[in-house]
Amino acid sequence: MRVLNARTISIGLMLLLWGAPSTAAEYTLEDLYRVGMQKSEKVRISSENVEIADTGTYKALSALLPKATAFGAYQNYSEEKRGPSGSLIQPETQSNWGMRIDETLSLSGREFKSYSLSRDNVEKSRFDFRSFQEDFLLTLSLAYFEFLKARKGLEIADSNVERLTKYREAARTRLKAGEITKTTVLRAEGELSGALSDQIKARNYYESSRVYLARIAGIERDFQIREMPVEERDTPPLDVLKERALKKRPDVKSVETQVQISEKQIDVTRGAYWPSVSVAGVYSGTEQSPETASYNKESIWGGVTLNFPIFEGGLRRAEVRESESRYRQAVFQYRDFVKSVNVEVENTYLDLIAQKGIYKSAQDQLAYAEDNIRAVAKQFEFGLASSLDVIDANNLLISAQKLMADATYNYQYFILRLQRVTGYPLMDYVAGTMGEEKKPR
Repeated sequence: MRVLNARTISIGLMLLLWGAPSTAAEYTLEDLYRVGMQKSEKVRISSENVEIADTGTYKALSALLPKATAFGAYQNYSEEKRGPSGSLIQPETQSNWGMRIDETLSLSGREFKSYSLSRDNVEKSRFDFRSFQEDFLLTLSLAYFEFLKARKGLEIADSNVERLTKYREAARTRLKAGEITKTTVLRAEGELSGALSDQIKARNYYESSRVYLARIAGIERDFQIREMPVEERDTPPLDVLKERALKKRPDVKSVETQVQISEKQIDVTRGAYWPSVSVAGVYSGTEQSPETASYNKESIWGGVTLNFPIFEGGLRRAEVRESESRYRQAVFQYRDFVKSVNVEVENTYLDLIAQKGIYKSAQDQLAYAEDNIRAVAKQFEFGLASSLDVIDANNLLISAQKLMADATYNYQYFILRLQRVTGYPLMDYVAGTMGEEKKPR
């Protein structure tokens, strides 16, 4: 009676635990995007580049604004001194204080051009940050789909073990009935052992994919993932995709901005040939004890200075040539990047078309494999199929299931990748907030 009660309690506890709701958080791909953008250290590091570039505008602005300084000095002489006529020429103590305002500008206006250049640099940093965000989201998408592949692979491995276990039991039953030889049972045992080994590998890959996705997204390891629905889409023409990429991709705009910056830098460097004007306004006060004959208690004065550089050992010419070379370099980099973008768009386009065809073929193959194994399993029960037929049908089903899983998630991934390489924000695409005229149909 006590044993029965203990078993009853154990079963009740197991049912209670199994029936308890899971506390693991469930995430969609959109949820992972939001969490990853908030918690990723790499995203935060990249965002600081925008802040650094923004402070550069204040540094450039400081060259346009006048400089104000205050000064003060105190001198204590060893003794007072007088001239031949008895007039005091050196007091015992003397104090000076005052304020000075200076402004220096080049007649070429290079300071204003430098300020404009710094604002362009901020814009470039923002484009770079947006590009980094999109690359991060695409990396997160890849980890998301790899996890789904691993989860599906584990499900396939579990189902395979379950099928082969039933097949082994059926083989043992038929062996006892004298319908088959022991070789068939041994073959079933070997196939089941191989399936158990594949199950262990699948579980290890599943756990590794879980850890990697949690690391990328910045979430706890105990989580659940909700799959995206598969939506087949008609892909726009390749020429349209290339044109969109060159207009919308933030990294393309960043390279364009770099060309503009390099061009303005030439004007800034050439401004060194022009003279500069310095304007100064000074107020100074003096106190002496005892007072000298030339003592001036306070004074206010202003001055204008024109500085014209004549020869600096060829430094300015070398700097101008360097700026011109950097400009040409930026132009060549832009042209090369445009070619790379076109190739990237075309390759992604071709990959997506291929994955779409594979996805459709995998659906048919999986349907055939499922029908085939059901038919062969029935035939084996009634002695109309051999063990080799069962193993072949089972292997065909496993291959079809794996192909279907890979085709499904690869197709979804390349849809997102095509959005990335053509310049559409992935967050807007996944959240479904893109305008209808912007969605590919």
